[in-house]
Amino acid sequence: MDGVHFLDARCPEGIRLYAIGDVHGRLDLLRAMHAQIRSEIMHDRPADWRIIHVGDYVDRGPDSKGVLDFLIARRREDPRVVALKGNHDEGFEHFLAGKRGFGIFTYNGGEATCRSYGIAADFDSPQGLLETHLALTAMVPDEHLAFLQGLELCAAFGDFFFCHAGIRPGVPLDRQDPHDLIWIRDTFLAYPNLHPKVIVHGHTPHETAEVLGNRVNVDTLAYASGRLTALVVDGTEKRLLEASE
Repeated sequence: MDGVHFLDARCPEGIRLYAIGDVHGRLDLLRAMHAQIRSEIMHDRPADWRIIHVGDYVDRGPDSKGVLDFLIARRREDPRVVALKGNHDEGFEHFLAGKRGFGIFTYNGGEATCRSYGIAADFDSPQGLLETHLALTAMVPDEHLAFLQGLELCAAFGDFFFCHAGIRPGVPLDRQDPHDLIWIRDTFLAYPNLHPKVIVHGHTPHETAEVLGNRVNVDTLAYASGRLTALVVDGTEKRLLEASE
């Protein structure tokens, strides 16, 4: 059968990969994960490396603003820190852009994001939405909006393809619908066959990381579980790394 199996998949020669799952405002766990990674890199001295975040930095957890500040600073320090877009990040971006309808931001944790910027959200009326939008846009730094707008949807290294939600099976990786990359679930999750590359994703929370032949899900519900998970790949060796409370 065509495709790459997880056990056989390898990253590019000389590059160690770290793929971090959905953060959702847990700055404490994100800091702890980066500290672990930094310690490993300083100890092992790999020839090169990438840290790939698969999206959903905001909503639900306590410090979305802090997470964005942290990621912006880390990417400024080193471009090998990669940040992909999640559906919650897109929802936040859309809300800031004035698309204020009752959508993902208002129904799925956006009030926590507002609190992290010092705003008490009111999503219960058109007037409340307008006032919340105006107050939030006044508090969100321009660099945060630029960060959200500039997030890539996917990345590929060696035999691995990274995105937030997954892919549409049977569609070439370079022709994937942007909506699928940050929203798809059942069609992708239930697909039993191999893909052209192993898909590393988040989006669908799971008690523990899912490691299957055709995909790896690193979303372990960090905002509620207190566990942020990363997949580490070095050559053909793979392992999981966890930051926890």
